[in-house]
Amino acid sequence: MATQVELSPEYTNTQPDEVLERIAAVRQRLGDRLVILGHHYQCDDVVRFADFTGDSFKLARLATERPKAEFIVFCGVHFMAESADILTPDSQKIILPDLGAGCSMADMATMGQTEEAWNVLTEIHGPESYLPITYMNSSAAIKAFVGKNGGVVCTSSNATTVYDWALKQDKRIIFLPDQHLGRNVGFEMGIPLEDMILWDPFKIAADNLATGVSDARVVLWKGHCSVHERFLVEHIDQLRKEQPDVQIISHPECTFDVIQKSDFSGSTEKIIKTIEASKPGSKWAVGTEINLVHRLAQQNPDKEITSLSGISCLCATMYRIDPPHLLWALENLEAGNIVNQISVDPETSQWAKIALDRMLSLA
Repeated sequence: MATQVELSPEYTNTQPDEVLERIAAVRQRLGDRLVILGHHYQCDDVVRFADFTGDSFKLARLATERPKAEFIVFCGVHFMAESADILTPDSQKIILPDLGAGCSMADMATMGQTEEAWNVLTEIHGPESYLPITYMNSSAAIKAFVGKNGGVVCTSSNATTVYDWALKQDKRIIFLPDQHLGRNVGFEMGIPLEDMILWDPFKIAADNLATGVSDARVVLWKGHCSVHERFLVEHIDQLRKEQPDVQIISHPECTFDVIQKSDFSGSTEKIIKTIEASKPGSKWAVGTEINLVHRLAQQNPDKEITSLSGISCLCATMYRIDPPHLLWALENLEAGNIVNQISVDPETSQWAKIALDRMLSLA
């Protein structure tokens, strides 16, 4: 993968207010040639310029709704931009303002590791016995693998719908790469914890098989979100002691114990809608990324909204998309220089699109 070029002092040394003014100006000059997509976890000074905001599922769908735009600038992370490229026509160019905006969870499942696990498990029960599901937070290559093998992509917004569809296929499930989302949704769908067993890609096959993973109803990949794993049961216990009337809502990438102790759980879209619909004066502690928590507090001044954790749980890679990088990308596009284009090769795109289209058809 290409690396991000170092920004010149023209962008790094410019005063923040001037950067914002220049973004607004170039955005206006580009007009309908441009669509900016902003993930909920982006900072306010990036989100303010987004034509659409949402979680990965919502943005994946919105990316397809402006077919005449020449440029789609994705203010998110790499796997999201890949999905946008897969779902949009070749005439549209997907731009990621900083190529360093990756996802540690997506990096936890490589093609080599995935193929090894698949080969070991299907040798025992046969490939027709397994249905792979990959979370949106995965590479295009993993999505393509899933598409080739009859599987589907899911997001935290539609994971229960996807799980329901998969369970009706009467097959064992391999869930990549987030163990917590897979476990939380599986349990919600009635699958006992003992029927969901981890596959650790850093262990040899024999050690994995010794855990009974080949007999599991759901094989969970040992991956996680570095942000959401930082929310702990101890945080909930302390908050309930200090504020007995607080309501706790957590993202399903949090651990099973945190989700079980929370009052509500759901995707970023569900978190937003739940808090917006709540009564004035209600108190909320939110177990998700801090930029979204701060934005919810600003947009709902009639409620008390804080982070579930006392520490600042920031998605560091998402935060790499900042105003200077956004300005650099937009001014280069206006000058005819296509920078940071995310392009998935045709074969990978073909199979990944099958898995993504299955997801969209279930929505």
